[in-house]
Amino acid sequence: MSMWYSIGTIMGYGADFHVRTAPGRLLTIGLYLLSLVLVATYTANLASDLTISKSKDTISGIDDIKNGKIPFSRIGILIESAEEDYYLREISGGVRNYYPLKTKNELFSSLLNNIIDASILDISAIEYYTNNIYCNLTLAGKDFAPSSYGIVYPKQWLYGKDLDVTILSLRESGVLDDLKRKWFDKNVCQDSTSSYVSTSINMEQMSGLFVTFGLISILSIVLFIWKKRFVIKDCLTRSVR
Repeated sequence: MSMWYSIGTIMGYGADFHVRTAPGRLLTIGLYLLSLVLVATYTANLASDLTISKSKDTISGIDDIKNGKIPFSRIGILIESAEEDYYLREISGGVRNYYPLKTKNELFSSLLNNIIDASILDISAIEYYTNNIYCNLTLAGKDFAPSSYGIVYPKQWLYGKDLDVTILSLRESGVLDDLKRKWFDKNVCQDSTSSYVSTSINMEQMSGLFVTFGLISILSIVLFIWKKRFVIKDCLTRSVR
């Protein structure tokens, strides 16, 4: 019966009998407090999880764009660029159904103003802009369609060998690595949001509630023993005789 009463009280259903003693009423108060806080905490965490799940990224990579997860008219593409060639070749099959953009500034402003939902750009540029300038934007998925770059200069150029030697010396001395860390590994946006504190409630933070309920239960037992002290004393006396 005690288990039935405890479960019924915590679930809010109640039991089919009423508590008449002071210790029982004190224990009931503890059960009500435990039930109230547990239900409120569960409801708050559930609402938080649902909100976070709905606010996740619209797309997770280039495959979502190819599969039409977002309208093609909401995809911004720089005209006369390598990204446009890739889009026409790999995604739309030559159909110019995207949102045309002329400059990178127009691209980022269109994203921030909700004119477009996504865009395709060189990963180095995206990492720099999203890590240091546009903290409200993020990089979705992994890089794709990798390509190589080179330096073009006239044939039989007088300073060709000097350029090769200079680039090699910069690589060996670590200057190129320093430039990469300075311009691409730096993350101003992450530093500005490092003070974020999670508001989720875990079992460790709920320990005070269970300690309080434990104290109330102990007080109920002590009160029960105090009220029945004469009965307990008589039983002990009879057992000694």
